[in-house]
Amino acid sequence: MTKKERALEVTRRLDSQYGNGPKVYLKAENAWQLLFATILSAQCTDRRVNMITEELYKKYRSIQAFADADIKSLEQDIKSAGLYKTKARNIKACARMLLDEFDGRVPSDIDELTSLPGVGRKTANVIRGNIFNIPSIVVDTHVGRISRKLNLTKENDPVKVEHDLERVIPKDHWISYNIQIITLGRTICTARNPKCSMCFLKDICPSAQKNIQNKS
Repeated sequence: MTKKERALEVTRRLDSQYGNGPKVYLKAENAWQLLFATILSAQCTDRRVNMITEELYKKYRSIQAFADADIKSLEQDIKSAGLYKTKARNIKACARMLLDEFDGRVPSDIDELTSLPGVGRKTANVIRGNIFNIPSIVVDTHVGRISRKLNLTKENDPVKVEHDLERVIPKDHWISYNIQIITLGRTICTARNPKCSMCFLKDICPSAQKNIQNKS
């Protein structure tokens, strides 16, 4: 089985198991809420971010409100997300830049998005895929780790992983691949003690085959 053939079969089985549709675990009602929630999600669980933003977006109801926020107060509001000083500074600066340079709208262009404070390619691709429906592969720790197990990439650098996956994953699955792999990584292909014998990809996953053989 070639790498592209494996990728096609992986996406077919992921669709069968989890469905195929753009969605994220982060709760947001619009583009700027998803943008700030994604900034908060760095080294923080989606569950924790959703707990924070439930109250945060009641207090700060607009981009302007974040741009005008007292930085110390904002830090305390998001403290449980970790790295709160950096995240508060980036969110406030990002809000100001959205107002000053983008007329208060979240841009869809990858270069414009990554010009915003605290926004890297991962965050930008979350926005592009889930808000603007622009085919984008989001590479987080789950996607990188499991894609390497599936031998769809050998790279560790997220940008290189992204480009490798773009070559083999069908373009109409770029958006859904991330959330499907996150679900797989949280339930079956966990970082510690993966449940390879239970996995619906075990017969086409080189890592699973090796793991199962070692346990037999």
